[in-house]
Amino acid sequence: MTGASPTKGGCTSLQEAPHVATVKEVLEYHETCLESGLPAEVAAERLERFGPNELKHEEGKSLFQLILEQFQDLLVRILLGAAVISFALAVVEGGEGGIAAYVEPLVILIILFLNAAVGVWQESNAEKALVALKQLQPQQARVCRSGAWRCVSASSLVPGDLVDLRCGDKVPADCRVVELKTASFRIEQSQLTGESVAVLKDTEALPASMRDCEIQSQRCLCFSSTTVARGRALAVVVRTGMATQIGIIQAAVHEAGESDDTQSPLQQKLDEFGEALSKVICGVCVVVWLINIGHFSDAVHGSALRGCIYYFKIAVALAVAAIPEGLPAVITTCLALGTRKMAKKNAIVRRLQSVETLGCTTVICSDKTGTLTTNEMTCVRFCVLGKTGTQVDVFTVDGSGFCASGNVCREAGGAKGSQALTEHQAVLGWLCRCAAICNEAHLNIASGFPDSDHYERMGEPTEAALLVLVEKLGLFSDEQIASKANTKRSVAHPTPFCDYWKDQYKDLATLEFSRDRKSMSVLSRNLKTQKNVLFVKGAPETLLTRCETMMLPNGEVVPLTEAARSVILADVAWMAKGALRTLALGVRLDAGPLADYTGEETPQAAARGLLDDQAGYAALEDHLCFIGVVGLFDPPRPEVGNAILQCRDAGIRVVMITGDNKDTAEAVADLVHIREGFDKSFPSYTGKEFEALSASEKMKVLSSPGGAIFSRTEPKHKQLIVKLLKELGETTAMTGDGVNDAPALKQADIGVAMGIAGTEVAKEASDMVLADDNFSTIVSAVEEGRSIYNNMKAFIRYLISSNIGEVASIFMTAALGVPEGLTPVQLLWVNLVTDGPPATALGFNPADDDVMKRPPRHRDDRLISTWIFLRYLLVGIYVGFATVGIFVWWYVFGTDPSEPHTLLTLPQLMAWGRCSSWKNFNAVPVFGMPADEPCSYFTIGKAKASTLSLTVLVVIEMFNAFNALSENHSLLRMPPWANPYLLLATASSLAVHCAILYIPFLSRVFGVVELTLMDWVYVLLWSFPIIILDEILKYLGKVSSEAAVTLHNNALQLLRLARKSELCECARRKRPA
Repeated sequence: MTGASPTKGGCTSLQEAPHVATVKEVLEYHETCLESGLPAEVAAERLERFGPNELKHEEGKSLFQLILEQFQDLLVRILLGAAVISFALAVVEGGEGGIAAYVEPLVILIILFLNAAVGVWQESNAEKALVALKQLQPQQARVCRSGAWRCVSASSLVPGDLVDLRCGDKVPADCRVVELKTASFRIEQSQLTGESVAVLKDTEALPASMRDCEIQSQRCLCFSSTTVARGRALAVVVRTGMATQIGIIQAAVHEAGESDDTQSPLQQKLDEFGEALSKVICGVCVVVWLINIGHFSDAVHGSALRGCIYYFKIAVALAVAAIPEGLPAVITTCLALGTRKMAKKNAIVRRLQSVETLGCTTVICSDKTGTLTTNEMTCVRFCVLGKTGTQVDVFTVDGSGFCASGNVCREAGGAKGSQALTEHQAVLGWLCRCAAICNEAHLNIASGFPDSDHYERMGEPTEAALLVLVEKLGLFSDEQIASKANTKRSVAHPTPFCDYWKDQYKDLATLEFSRDRKSMSVLSRNLKTQKNVLFVKGAPETLLTRCETMMLPNGEVVPLTEAARSVILADVAWMAKGALRTLALGVRLDAGPLADYTGEETPQAAARGLLDDQAGYAALEDHLCFIGVVGLFDPPRPEVGNAILQCRDAGIRVVMITGDNKDTAEAVADLVHIREGFDKSFPSYTGKEFEALSASEKMKVLSSPGGAIFSRTEPKHKQLIVKLLKELGETTAMTGDGVNDAPALKQADIGVAMGIAGTEVAKEASDMVLADDNFSTIVSAVEEGRSIYNNMKAFIRYLISSNIGEVASIFMTAALGVPEGLTPVQLLWVNLVTDGPPATALGFNPADDDVMKRPPRHRDDRLISTWIFLRYLLVGIYVGFATVGIFVWWYVFGTDPSEPHTLLTLPQLMAWGRCSSWKNFNAVPVFGMPADEPCSYFTIGKAKASTLSLTVLVVIEMFNAFNALSENHSLLRMPPWANPYLLLATASSLAVHCAILYIPFLSRVFGVVELTLMDWVYVLLWSFPIIILDEILKYLGKVSSEAAVTLHNNALQLLRLARKSELCECARRKRPA
């Protein structure tokens, strides 16, 4: 068994499937032994061959690469090009326009570089998951080399090293258990496999048929970075570094990060929009330039070259007008505000784009343990024998998790009642004694909750659940309460009722759990009677075979009948169907051969010998008195059921993916309504079963309308499921808390980690962290994501309509041949400053009341639909008409009689470039124009007309912001004060606009003049019709939308009727549909 002493050489590769190899085969393969381990020189050789026991750290992107990536967006490139051209033109003209000539390119460049800086900062803080994985690895390990035990760095372990694993240790590498030093040895590996309880490990090899079994079944292997929950064992290292299970997970996380180069839905839509916009911009710029070729030689320009440059500047102005420069900043601001709103709802968003992506989530892949459930074992039901001994009295326990709040009620006739527990106080007293004393766990008041009933456990979750049950049961009589002076919980005394029962006894010995007898027991001495009692708990099927008597409710002990045994086993079977883990409690009142044992070494050698012989424990745990059976469960979180029903209403499917067994997974799925409304054909597969399906069958399972259940999954299965869902076109959110969830979290469109129970690895691989570990928070986050998307559509519509209006204005100006009404600096000011606050305020729009009643939008849905584009094209045309119209109106009709100026006819204005050839043309000098240069009336003298045009543009865009409150609802239904931030934003924008009108320095920079009261009247008259126009268009859109919905619903109804008819026909012919 131990093998010969190892020699140098051999073990040139890792052993395949060590879990199906015997201990002898493992030792021989690695050329090691239990007496001396590996020689130091062999360990040194293997360290060089296999490398250190460390996880690799992949180098991230350089700062230069991150900066370059920020300029890949097409709109950004167009803006960059426009800035460079504007700067070049300002230089070529020798600074004729003064400082104003350089404002435009400078502002654009500042915006672009600020956006790039924000992007670089976000990217550089995103990739920390692999570092967190490295931090999970233990630092030290106890290893035997050359016959001597020593503590060494865990990174120096090599395959074949003999390590000593003790309670509380982190396993330093993947190891094969070769010798148990205690009766039982348990590993807490939930963060790796998702199992809700610590797993029993042993030395037995698995059959060869299980060579490819899932890691949960490999009971003789301990995996790196898991924790020893109980016992002690010797193990041989079989995998190190990246070959360990956690190393494989790291590789999967890295692969998911490398392969997941898909953009978020918003990024895709913005790129598509940018591409389309760039084509339109180029086309319109060329057309505007071409239609003015005939004006290049107009005398006002001085030369054809200067005319060419003038109209080229107009084309550049058109490009600046067409591009919503403020869009990146407004989107970033809106998303940032969204993250703050989500944080208040306990959803911490780590990547801004995730806020919007949440809104189009179609599938939520949820881990079970710790996500849908509390990951805190809870006693939900227990039974004791009734008065006659022929039936069981069942009690249900309220509350969940390690919290002492919860009532215990007796089930009477299948219904819960509030019947007192006094008639069962004798048997329940013994149940409390057994649960509290036959227990190695401890409970402490949860940190941060000093005055609450919430606990933190130390020890096995099942044993902690028994202690919580005792706390819920409390005491049963006035005499008991009187004897226990203080029953108030505190940090110093967290479990007063458990202490009450424990204080009556002194523990003498513990008979540890073993797989063969499936029980454990504690020998205790009653301090009052000085008699020994053996308290036992274990699997009901085996414990009942060792019970000879049973305890009735009044404490009377009578022989255990076959009828009683049958009803107990029937109740156990009923609990097992509900995926409850059952534990039977019993007591040996006379303690048998250990009746006189006091715990002293001498003169009780015989009793001591019995305790040292683990093979004889079953005989000591014989002649027992049956007390009762408890049913334990990792319960669903109370709010999860309603959250999943909300998901269903919102058109979101929920897929459960867990490492736990199939029965438990299905039971939890039923409790949280995942399978509600579906028949037995609802897909439920283990990871191996799903992996064995063909590609088409996998796709069919994942296309199931209600979702699916996957159990006994490994990390690779979770990642595969997420990958296939994305191939189906689904927008997938993956929730999880363990290391085993990290690859899938990284692969998903939205990775959602648990903030309290979640490992650091899961958090760093995620896009969002739930601060309260509450599944319903995901639903709130999805609702917020949908609301934010609607708001983003609102301000994008608003900005686009504004930009279309500016383009229409410049195009009409060029087409009519009238002087330039809006300069590039003015357009830039409007796009960035004036439009910015209202656009940002639209991000605060309240959510529609039916936002979670609509099906999720598809990631391929267009940001701007055909109707919306047509609608805002009409709005934009009016904006262009109004801005050019008031400009022409000032020249032709005037606005304020108190400010006389020369009036012209429209044909004269359209031929302004040839004014030098007009006979007897003398214009009244206005706004500083030279009296001897009448043609300057169309350049310097246009200041008031240009100011009116700019002001109409600004006021119309304020009205447009009100129009954008809702895509379809009238302002009568959603008035401006529904969003008070919008009122404040429009007021601030108008105030800023007034600042450039009435502050002399700013008015010179922007080429504007003061407006009189009569001027403002004309501004409002030209601006207000935009409200009426948009209200008409909203009404037309709503009518057509309702008609489309009615048509869609009728089509669905016809499809359902056709399907029902097909199913009936299939049933009649007795063949599958």
